[in-house]
Amino acid sequence: MERPAWAPPGIDISVPSVSRIYDYYLGGSHNFEVDRQAARRAMEFMPGLPKIMQANRAFMRRAVRYAVDQGVTQFLDIGSGIPTFGNVHEIAQAADPESRVVYVDHDPVAVAHSQAVLDGSDRTGVVAADLRKPQDILTDPEVTRLLDLGRPVALLLVAVLHFLEDQDEPYAAVARLRDALAPGSLLILTHASYEGIPLTEEVAGGTVGVYREIRSPLVMRSGEQIARFFDGFDLVEPGLTSMPGWRPEISAGAHDLEAEEDPYAFSGFAGVGRKA
Repeated sequence: MERPAWAPPGIDISVPSVSRIYDYYLGGSHNFEVDRQAARRAMEFMPGLPKIMQANRAFMRRAVRYAVDQGVTQFLDIGSGIPTFGNVHEIAQAADPESRVVYVDHDPVAVAHSQAVLDGSDRTGVVAADLRKPQDILTDPEVTRLLDLGRPVALLLVAVLHFLEDQDEPYAAVARLRDALAPGSLLILTHASYEGIPLTEEVAGGTVGVYREIRSPLVMRSGEQIARFFDGFDLVEPGLTSMPGWRPEISAGAHDLEAEEDPYAFSGFAGVGRKA
């Protein structure tokens, strides 16, 4: 298999990667045949996966604009993936050019890409770190250089917590990050769930099986379990809801509205919480 110029040396391009599969669902070009095969297998069970990802991105963009409207212009995006059109820094800096963004991912392809895309940007940084080790993120020089944790920060955990199994202690990781944030900080979160998927749990479980096979288990949690991630935060209206159901922008053009019409877009949960 030929290694494209954009693939950093040392990564195993024979093993599927969650961030490259996600890139494929979104129509990106930074994925390998091994990623496309895994994505197509997952879509055999759940053909609406690209729609879910599009709804996820649309929610993320609305939540980032909401944060800037609330005066929060610092963003810590953990599990940020491979940069695609309409990334956090583009949305935030279009709304307020002073916005600062740090992207964090443990996938070397995602990190290398983010560095290439952001080359020369003095208000945006990239960190190679893992959500399972929140202390490493909080003390990273790039985080401490760009973000003032004494002021409100928007913490993005978008489509990442469902890749942490219970033994990874995801609730403790989120609590550790929350405790480091100033009052007024925001938690912007999406999470996969069997709730809302227009399929039986048995059929949808086929997709979960594909992720287990590629050693990236997808943990489906209930709405109640997902709400627990917001302990210590006050959920902003309309609370924990479907992705298209969170403050839809009626004038946002066909893209958001189209997602709302697709039943798959209502899979899983989204919410924004404010730290008291």
